[in-house]
Amino acid sequence: MKLMKDILYGVSLLEVHGDREIEVSSLTFDSRKVEKGSMFFAIKGLSSDGHTFIPKAIENGATVIVCETLPASLDDKLAYIQVENSAAAMGIAAANFYEKPSKKLKLVGITGTNGKTTTVTLLHQLFVSLGYKVGLLSTVENKINNRVLPASFTTPDSIQINSLMAEMVAEGCTHCFMEVSSHALVQERVTGLHFNGAVFTNITHDHLDYHETFDEYIKAKKKLFDGLGSESFAIVNVDDKRGRVMVQNTKAHVETYSIKSMADYKARIIHNTIQGLELDLNGFNAWFRLIGDFNAYNLLAVYAVAVSLEEPKEEVLTAMSQLAGARGRFELVPNPNGILAIVDYAHTPDALENVLKTIDKLRTRQETLITVVGCGGNRDKTKRPQMAKIAAGFSNKVILTSDNPRDEDPSDILNDMMAGIPKVDQKKTMVIQDRKEAIRTACNMAGADDIILVAGKGHETYQEIKGVRHHFDDKEVLNEMLN
Repeated sequence: MKLMKDILYGVSLLEVHGDREIEVSSLTFDSRKVEKGSMFFAIKGLSSDGHTFIPKAIENGATVIVCETLPASLDDKLAYIQVENSAAAMGIAAANFYEKPSKKLKLVGITGTNGKTTTVTLLHQLFVSLGYKVGLLSTVENKINNRVLPASFTTPDSIQINSLMAEMVAEGCTHCFMEVSSHALVQERVTGLHFNGAVFTNITHDHLDYHETFDEYIKAKKKLFDGLGSESFAIVNVDDKRGRVMVQNTKAHVETYSIKSMADYKARIIHNTIQGLELDLNGFNAWFRLIGDFNAYNLLAVYAVAVSLEEPKEEVLTAMSQLAGARGRFELVPNPNGILAIVDYAHTPDALENVLKTIDKLRTRQETLITVVGCGGNRDKTKRPQMAKIAAGFSNKVILTSDNPRDEDPSDILNDMMAGIPKVDQKKTMVIQDRKEAIRTACNMAGADDIILVAGKGHETYQEIKGVRHHFDDKEVLNEMLN
C-alpha cells in the first residue's frame, strides 16, 4: 500500500477532491481489474472512453479516480483527481508506485520503422554474453534475464512496463533494452521512464491508419528524443534523412551511425553472403552471422550502444560475432530439398524491399525466387499496392495471400494488392487466399536451389480473423511442407 500523494508526485494536478493521505493498493485503467483500494485512471482511447467506466470502477472498489473530466456528482468517501492527460499521469504514477525502476537500470530505447526487434534482441544477447543480467521488452518476447514472458504489444502499457522493470531490478538486472513504438509514444506508455539512451533506426511509411499523416508519424518518433535528459545519449542513423530531425531539440549527447556517409560509427560491407557479413567497423574487421545490408545497420547500432555504455570495443566485437538474429527476421528454414526458404516479418514496403534486395544480392539468377506475401486488415491501405508491386518487381513468381485480415474481408485486401501489380507482372502473380495453401503451393513449385520468401508475419504464431486469433506459424508450415 502506498499513499496517494506519493504516487501522484510529479503529476500536474488541475483539481483534487478528497483525502490526499488515502492508501492505494494497485493501479489500473481497466475497470474489470479494479480491486479494493485501487487507483483507477479514466483514459480516452480510440474505441472507448474510460470515463464511462468510472461508476463500474467505484462499484468494484476503486478509492481514487484520476480523470480528465470530473463526474457530475462526487462521493465524499473517495478521492477524485483531475488532470490534463490521464495516460501521462498514469505513466508518472506507475513509475512512483514501483519506486522508479527505470532509474535503477541502464535503459535504452530503440525506435524506428524497421530494425527495432533485431536491434534490441542483439543487445540483450550481447550484454548477457558480456556477463550482465539483462531485461528485454520486444515485439517477439519480454525477458527478465533468461526467463521469457509473452509479449502482446510492441510496448506494454505504463503499469506493465514499470511492473516488469521492478521485477528486473529485484532479480538483479543492470540493463534493459526495449522497443519503443510510435503508438507507445503518442499514448504516453513510456512517460515517466528514465532512458540512459535512445536509438533511431529509420522511418518509412507505416501506421498511417493511426497517425493519419507521415509528419505526425515522424513527430511521434521524435518524442522519445525530445524527452531525453542531458546525461543521456541519442544515436541516430544519418543515412535516413530524418535522422538529424529526430535530435533537433534533444538535450542528449548525439552520436551518428552510417554506411553511406561520414558518422561517429561507420561500417563498410566487405562481404555479404548467405553465411553472414564481413564488416569494417570503425577500423575493426569482423565477421558476423547475420545476413544482409539491413543487418549491417542493426549491428552498427548495437556496437554504437555498447560503446556508449562504455563497454570495451574489442570485447564487444568478439561477442557480437557470435550473435544470432531475432526470431522471424530473415530466418532460414533448413530442409533436405536444397531450397533456400526464408521467413521474414517484413510488413512495410521498405522492409519488404530491403529483404528482397538482400536476396537479390545473394542469388545467381539461375534459380527461381517465389515470394508469398499478404497485408494486414484494419491497417494502412496505401501500402498494399506498393508491397505487391515491390514483390513482383524482384520475384520470378508471386503469391498474394491473407495475412491478419482482422475485421476486413481478405478478398478486399487482396484486390487492393492486385491493383499495384503492373500488367507486365500479372502473369507471374497468383492469388491464393488461404495462407497455408499459398505456402504449400510455393513449396510445390520450388526445386533445388530455388528460393522461397514468406513475408509479413515472421515470429507471429497466429492469424487474426474477425477478432479471433487462430494458431498459424509461417515457419511451422514451411517446415511441414518442405520436410
